[in-house]
Amino acid sequence: MTSPVKIASVDYAALDDNALVALVRGGRREAFRHIMQRCNQRLFRIARSVVGEDSEAEDVLQESYMRAYNKLDTFRGDSTLLTWLTSIVLNEARGRLRKRHTMVGLEQIDAASDDTHQVIQFPSKFGNEDPAVSAARAQIRHLLEHAIDELPEAFRTVYMMREVEECSVEETASLLAIKPETVKTRLHRARRLLRASLQDTLATTMSEAFPFMGRRCARVTEAVMARLEAESP
Repeated sequence: MTSPVKIASVDYAALDDNALVALVRGGRREAFRHIMQRCNQRLFRIARSVVGEDSEAEDVLQESYMRAYNKLDTFRGDSTLLTWLTSIVLNEARGRLRKRHTMVGLEQIDAASDDTHQVIQFPSKFGNEDPAVSAARAQIRHLLEHAIDELPEAFRTVYMMREVEECSVEETASLLAIKPETVKTRLHRARRLLRASLQDTLATTMSEAFPFMGRRCARVTEAVMARLEAESP
């Protein structure tokens, strides 16, 4: 009787993205779980910046991950894996938005008149705080998230990518298929719109906005893994 073949254990967390991709291509579906866990936070935030709602953003992620898994052989490494996945998420989110309603012409948004509000910079890092301050900051963060939701979609997505996820101007422009100058203009105007409704104390909450860890991260990851299992031969 032939002994069962033992599969060597893999320390997925220690591998870089390209190594994980290679394992997925080789049939190690578990490696895809670790790809999702690494990318969930950024991709959720960007999906939500387009569709504007938590549950639909989660749906966007699920469909995007399924699409990415099935076309992983087309990933050539010309960009980072995260950038490649971001483009898939943006396409899925925008497709849903087009089905939902007619988008406001981006040309109209970009041509919108400027105002004279002072531009405020929103730093993304802050120091240690006591529990009371942290609780107060959490409440403020909800106000900030609401204010971001109220931005026009074109401004909101640029703001999320540049200020929250700290994408470069060039990466943002490439993913959104706009000019770098347009990225800068939309970010500038997004800041001004936020400045009109928020106090300066909101500036320190950015790195915590729209969290996608814990149960929500696990829910999307497990849902995708279950779908992949169901579709496997």
